[in-house]
Amino acid sequence: MLINGTHAAAPPTGTGTGTGANGTGGTGSAGGTGSAGQTPAANGTTLGGTDFLTLMLAQLKNQDPTSPVDSNTFLSQLAQLSEVQGITSLNTTLSTSLASSQAMQASSLLGHQALVNTGTAQLAAGTPVSGAVNVPQTSSQVVLNISDSNGVLVSQLNLGAQSSGLANFSWNGTTSSGAAAPPGTYTLTAQYAGATSSSAAATTLVNGTVESVSMGAGSAGLTLNVAGVGSVPFSSVQQISN
Repeated sequence: MLINGTHAAAPPTGTGTGTGANGTGGTGSAGGTGSAGQTPAANGTTLGGTDFLTLMLAQLKNQDPTSPVDSNTFLSQLAQLSEVQGITSLNTTLSTSLASSQAMQASSLLGHQALVNTGTAQLAAGTPVSGAVNVPQTSSQVVLNISDSNGVLVSQLNLGAQSSGLANFSWNGTTSSGAAAPPGTYTLTAQYAGATSSSAAATTLVNGTVESVSMGAGSAGLTLNVAGVGSVPFSSVQQISN
């Protein structure tokens, strides 16, 4: 805008004195930099579109009649205001639409089997524990160790030679002695034989039914409540199946 003959890209800061028609001018006060969207002022407050329009009107009211504001500049600033407000509105609409879309997609996961990264498994009576070991490279032998809550090894599954990728397993709840392990939480650890025949740890995953889905705010994102596993972020899910 043009104030007292000087072009300014934004409303002035401080107190400006203009010359009126009778030789005296009004005092225009604008205590910050206005913008079409939300702009932090010097005192830490935020100015919105309404504040910006108020400052523009104050400039027009206190302009020098002998050197009025260029109409093209004025219209350009109004266009910028409209553009930024439109972008703000579009962002809000897109965020709402994205949240709705995620909610609809999440609802379709209910009742499905999710293969989740976890080091524990919940054994229920009559229900086997199934999952997989993520083998990072071709191995001559992959072993899954299953320990109880006291850290005692209750069963060991030899999955044999495996290529890189997911090696599926299923534990029917039987201990190494052939007895039935009591229901409860068990710890899973896996090792694979590397290229030098030394044993290295591998990541374990467990299957569970998706019982509910939560939509978290911000970085929390989508959270699944998986039977036998608990609440897990969607990013921990490796596979969804019927």
